[in-house]
Amino acid sequence: MLTLYSYPELFGVADNNGYGLKVLPFLKLTGVPFVHEHIFDASGAPRGQLPYIVDGGETIGDSETIIAHLIRKYRLTMDAALSPAERMTDHLISRMLDNLYWVMSYSRWEDDRYFPAFRDAFMTQHSRVDAAGLDKARKYNEQRYYFQGIGRYAPDAAYARGLADLKVLSDLIPANGYVYGAKPTSIDAGIYGFIANIHFFPIETPLKAFVTAHPNLVRHCEDIHAAVSG
Repeated sequence: MLTLYSYPELFGVADNNGYGLKVLPFLKLTGVPFVHEHIFDASGAPRGQLPYIVDGGETIGDSETIIAHLIRKYRLTMDAALSPAERMTDHLISRMLDNLYWVMSYSRWEDDRYFPAFRDAFMTQHSRVDAAGLDKARKYNEQRYYFQGIGRYAPDAAYARGLADLKVLSDLIPANGYVYGAKPTSIDAGIYGFIANIHFFPIETPLKAFVTAHPNLVRHCEDIHAAVSG
């Protein structure tokens, strides 16, 4: 059976990383049978990144590559009705979510106002992880942020980038239904992966405040959460 490997859960969210939480609802919404394994150490993953899947002896990393593989191998039709323009929109949203990832991650690991709450919550739920281990991870992430660029921004400027992304999502997502109508497509799964990791986290970052203030983002997130939980 197909196995999905991703980071651990937190605050009732099945993966505290947006990319793993992009693949998981896609699998559940399309009905592909799978086993979900949570791991802390990504060093053995393709390119040292999670999530990845093992499917019939084949190991595949990168959330977009995983979803493309699943669509092809299992002949999934979730996105079959999308127009060329909608597929281009999906591509643009996916790249915007890549930008939002860095701001969301920054809010947890880099910002001194929010890191203690994130650290303490993680240790409370995952007793095998201690403060020294999380401090080591924080230093590693700080290096990533610096070389990616977000770590060179002042906090307000960093959050402005993420808030601009959330504003676009708030304009795209309808009050009811999903991005392209009554049924979710893969881009809805992708959006959920990131919004859930903001909405369900009780850490009052500027990103959290924005999502809370937009009922359509909350409703979209909670609808997919209800559909894929359990």
